Amino acid sequence: MKLFYSLVMSTAVMLSSCQRSSSGGDPVLIGPSDIKIENKLMTPEALWAMGRIGDFAVSPDLKSIVYSVGYYSIPLNKSNRELYLMNADGSNPLQLTYSNYQESSPVWIDGGKKIAFLSNQSGSSQVWVMMPDGSGANQITSYDGDVEGFSFSPDGKKLLFYAQVKTVDSTEDKYADLPLATGFVVSDLMYKHWDEWKTSAPHPFIADFNGSQISNIIDILQGEPFESPMKPHGGMEQLTWSPDSKTVAYTCRKKTGLEYAISTNSDIYLYDIFTAESTNITKENLGYDTNPQYSPDGQYIAWLSMERDGYEADQNRLFVMDLTTREKRFVSKAFESNVDEFVWGADSKTIYFNGPWHGEVQLYSVDIASTDVKQITNGTYDYVSPKLFGNMLLAKRHSMSSGDEIYSVALNGEVAQLTNVNANIYSQVEMGKVEARWIPTTDGKEMLTWVIYPPQFDPTKKYPTLLYCQGGPQSAVSQFWSYRWNFQLMAANGYIVVAPNRRGLPGFGNEWNEAISGDYAGQCMRDYMSAIDAVAKEPYVDNNALGCVGASFGGYSVYWLAGHHDDRFKAFIAHDGIFNMEMQYLETEEKWFANWDMGGAYWEKDNAVAQRTFANSPHKFVDKWDTPILCIHGEKDYRILANQAMAAFDAAVMRGIPAELLIFPDENHWVLRPQNSVLWQRTFFNWLDKWLKPENKKG
Repeated sequence: MKLFYSLVMSTAVMLSSCQRSSSGGDPVLIGPSDIKIENKLMTPEALWAMGRIGDFAVSPDLKSIVYSVGYYSIPLNKSNRELYLMNADGSNPLQLTYSNYQESSPVWIDGGKKIAFLSNQSGSSQVWVMMPDGSGANQITSYDGDVEGFSFSPDGKKLLFYAQVKTVDSTEDKYADLPLATGFVVSDLMYKHWDEWKTSAPHPFIADFNGSQISNIIDILQGEPFESPMKPHGGMEQLTWSPDSKTVAYTCRKKTGLEYAISTNSDIYLYDIFTAESTNITKENLGYDTNPQYSPDGQYIAWLSMERDGYEADQNRLFVMDLTTREKRFVSKAFESNVDEFVWGADSKTIYFNGPWHGEVQLYSVDIASTDVKQITNGTYDYVSPKLFGNMLLAKRHSMSSGDEIYSVALNGEVAQLTNVNANIYSQVEMGKVEARWIPTTDGKEMLTWVIYPPQFDPTKKYPTLLYCQGGPQSAVSQFWSYRWNFQLMAANGYIVVAPNRRGLPGFGNEWNEAISGDYAGQCMRDYMSAIDAVAKEPYVDNNALGCVGASFGGYSVYWLAGHHDDRFKAFIAHDGIFNMEMQYLETEEKWFANWDMGGAYWEKDNAVAQRTFANSPHKFVDKWDTPILCIHGEKDYRILANQAMAAFDAAVMRGIPAELLIFPDENHWVLRPQNSVLWQRTFFNWLDKWLKPENKKG
């Protein structure tokens, strides 16, 4: 998947990861914080004190909404997640659970008489059921391992869930006399993925449900080594019931080893629960097919589809198939960007979806017959996780100045905020202004660039300024709210932030998005220069205090710019970035990514695109490095291995350039643990302050 995925999505996965690592029974209940904030400035501690809204669900009678909120403790280095209930208008919020066990993924069952949810109270993640007031909680699954996601059939008689299944024999399985041996033999690719050694795969299971317990558990992929949902980020959105409860649609890439490593060709399968047979309905499409959903009347099935094999950032298109005629249609064609998420309308004729456009993620509707697309919401926000709410929608909304809250959205675009879980913190913090600028590029186009100013900005003063380099590489610089790459936190530390939607980002048409493939060091780098140069002309920008920061592809960008910046910058920070392209080609686990983005292998001497890529590897320009650099990496990052940062740091030190290395032995492509994240923030700002603030430079 994407190198830096979406920073909004990183928050969701971070919550999930911390959930699994946290154990119940702590003497101090981790919940809402009463933190006191000084000087009205955002701090890392304030960020980690914020509650984080997760899943939510509307009751069948449309009168109540159940939702989850995650909380973190820096001293305990743990998380906790609780369930809440509120009226449909947001009034009378009621906390339903009170424990340091992890309660999440709430859904309404039994016609709205009960709420089902996940909890690890029994020692592993299992499905529980309780009354809507939080009473009478009972465990209904006792699967040997964690239940990671679930869904009840529309008739309430069956449970669909997914859990890990062992797919690789351990050394002890092969050699019983070596139970303490830690090594294992590898004979094919995809032996590692994201942050784990590949020994298991998620499988979907179906079980009978009698109202209190499950029985007759069936593994849909029994005996098969394939993943459904697909790792590393797939969840229940990749599995769904038909309205008649007779069929399960599931997403699967039925490949392993080298074949898996070089291909993105996943498909949508329809599993008949009576015959136990699966039918592939997307066989002719060679790219990703994911996230199926049946229309309420059962006549159609919709899903997200990418056209080209090996291109994981291809346009994510909304497709619909008539289940009677088997006709398939690309219904979102009028929207020249990605469809991120979608939900059917009650009439089975309309689909509501979200997607990036011009640095925002708005809600849209599409008529599946005419394929006309209409925009519903407006404003400098991102709307995510849309759900049907009678003749309205529910969605979470965030921006660069606020984290997720739940909103109701009328189809005429009117919105109402229903939750305000961080009112105490927002009331104590002054946010900096977020400004949209359209900046000319070197090839005569216009580029949307977000500029974030410090709180209490004074245009008569001069400020150190940061160029933010986005990861992905094809992840929109939309109105995301991050708990690490937080622009308001950077602004609160006295920095102007320049965040360009450079070439290679969605939301500006397919040509703009695809311009980066095979050309990492091309127009996208010139776009970076255009953005920082334009803002640096302002009288309030200190041209002697420009910094450059980024992660993943943004980290590559920092390493590359360090050898090409023509003395623009006085400090660099690269997180999880690519330093040596040749090593990255062989080290990364998803080979399709390297093949598409780099254009091929470095040994393909007649491949002009590949040769251009590797000729522009940042490590080839270390002789031109002349600026202090901080390198950050997680040793469990199997997307871009930590030796990339170690090599960059070593090169800087050997060149006599001031450098620091921050290594996290227990983190992956992101930094997920509270104390590690605070350490990240403190190291980040200590480095920038040292080189970009005059009072520190004098010392």
